[in-house]
Amino acid sequence: MGDISYPTAHTTTIDNSRMRLLNKIKAGEFPLMTFVAIPSVRQAQIVALTGLDGIIIDCEHGHIGDDAMHNSVAAISALGVSPIIRIRGPAHDIIKRALDTGAHGIMVPQINNAEEASQVVQSSKFPPQGVRGQGSAFPAIGHGLTTPEYMKSANETIITFIQIETRAGVENVDAIAAVPGVDCVFIGPNDLAQALLGYTPANGDEPEFVQAIDKIEAAARKHGKWFARMVNNGTTAKEARQRYDTVAITGDTKAIQNWYISEFEVARS
Repeated sequence: MGDISYPTAHTTTIDNSRMRLLNKIKAGEFPLMTFVAIPSVRQAQIVALTGLDGIIIDCEHGHIGDDAMHNSVAAISALGVSPIIRIRGPAHDIIKRALDTGAHGIMVPQINNAEEASQVVQSSKFPPQGVRGQGSAFPAIGHGLTTPEYMKSANETIITFIQIETRAGVENVDAIAAVPGVDCVFIGPNDLAQALLGYTPANGDEPEFVQAIDKIEAAARKHGKWFARMVNNGTTAKEARQRYDTVAITGDTKAIQNWYISEFEVARS
């Protein structure tokens, strides 16, 4: 599980200006993120130039393979934005592969219990905290560091996002949030609604859904972890500022479609 006395993303004193998302969330500045599902270095650059702080490269549900994952991280980090990779599951080799791109963090979906969360932390930290191996020149580049500098700093500057989106995840959220090295508890509202209510999206006022979010927030706050979620637009993001430390505002596929749909409606009206 790792020794709690080690510095984490919450307590690190390392100052690296390249770590935009970490620096803003630590300063309480409510950084903004979005998901990118389309595998293109140009797509990554275009989204990175919109003024956001972090881009979540979606290797779970997106059309992103290994090659696009590497290219996107390089492009995003070079433009001063923090690339986060949402991996497809909590497997050691997948976590290693994602972090070796130079990502500033990982997001791990469908975490059900503390044991799974601990394994994620183990895989994402170099010894003595974890079991991550080193053998790539690439991750240091994404942090603007030499490899020795990266080796010394990565354990306490990479943000580990754990997604709570299953019934078991909600039930065990206190133990999950207690795991040292879990930095941020992230709500996947659509999967959470599907798991709890049997449909998605939630209206947002269903008692079981509201209680689950309250429980997740309480666990995050109790254990001093950041609390985040996905939202649909800037208006809901603004409302979320009172409660959350950071949000991801939808993703590239929806953003493109939504803009075209609304403009075509205007054109035809």
